[in-house]
This record gives sequence, structure tokens and C-alpha cells, in this order.
Amino acid sequence: MPASVLGLAPVIPVVVIEDAADAVPLARALVAGGLPAIEVTLRTAAAPDAIRAVAAEVPDAIVGAGTVLTPQDVDASAAAGAKFLVSPGWTDRLLTALQASGLPFLPGVSTTSEVVALLERGVHEMKFFPAEAAGGAPYLRALSAPLPQARFCPTGGIGLASAPTYLALPNVACVGGSWMLPADAIRARDWTRVEHLAREAAALAPTA
Repeated sequence: MPASVLGLAPVIPVVVIEDAADAVPLARALVAGGLPAIEVTLRTAAAPDAIRAVAAEVPDAIVGAGTVLTPQDVDASAAAGAKFLVSPGWTDRLLTALQASGLPFLPGVSTTSEVVALLERGVHEMKFFPAEAAGGAPYLRALSAPLPQARFCPTGGIGLASAPTYLALPNVACVGGSWMLPADAIRARDWTRVEHLAREAAALAPTA
């Protein structure tokens, strides 16, 4: 189990699985392309089975659960084999459950006050969501001076062209996105194309 969600890869694919049978070949394509950390969102009925299948059949994948909204989601995701948890926001009740799970997690924030509140609770790694709508890279850049201890995975509206701008920021460790999972490729089960797009995304890692 990873000690941290941040740093697993420069890009975390955010995956919506409609058919659990697609989960394993999709995950294998992403891993082959250099994106081993995969966030499967709990937006469909197929999500728990998809997480379970990837955890069991794709050993090189680090599969997590996204859109975690309740303590029940936390428990179900952990039981399915999720290795990390991601939420679009947080409450005290949800944060308590995330911390109790023992899994790495990224609670979502979109305001400075939310960041400070999490720092007070000892949480330093966060999802910035919805990134583009909430102020984008300029907002995160502005946070880096007064709150350097907070590190982010911005997600929401980010694509291949904008991702490097975020990744260049000192307080951004990775970005989340789904641009490497175009709907037409998923419908066609074109896993070769997914692998190619994943490889393109993995190459965005900033060089020292």
C-alpha cells in the first residue's frame, strides 16, 4: 500500500467505469502507458466490482476509489481493495472515516479556509477541485507562499495542454484527469489508443 497518493505518477487517470468487464483491460493499458495509479470513481454501479477486479488481476496497478462521499463509501472501497481514497470535498464525519481507514487519502478543497482547516487536522495532501473552475494554476500559485506545507493534486477541467502548467508549481505533485480516456476509445474498447494517450500523459513529468 502506498504511504502517499502524491508522487505515484505525474497524472492520475480519473476513470468512470460503466461495464466492470472493461476495468481490467483498461487498467492494463494505463499501466503499460506509465500511469499505475488509477482512480475509479464511485459514480456507477459497476465501480466496486471494477475496483475489485483491478486489485485482483492487475498487480502493477495501484487502484483507488474516487467520489468518496460517505463513511459507507470508505468502508465499501476498502473492502473492494482500493489502495487510496479521493473525495471531491470533506466534512468532519467523512474526514474521520478517511483517517480511520488507514488508507492514503486526498480530501477535496477549493478555498483557502478549507486548506487551513485540513492543515489544523494534520492533513497536508489534498485534491484541489474543481481545479479550472476554482481558480486554476494562478490560485494554487498564490497559495504556495502562505501555505507551503500544503501539497495538491488538482483535478477538474485539466487536459494535456494545461497539465504542465500545474505540474510546474512547487505545491503540485500530480494532476488528475480523464483526457487519456476519450469516450469513443472506451466505447470501442480501443485499449491500444488508451495506452498511447497514457504514455503521452506520463511523459509530462517535469524534469529536474
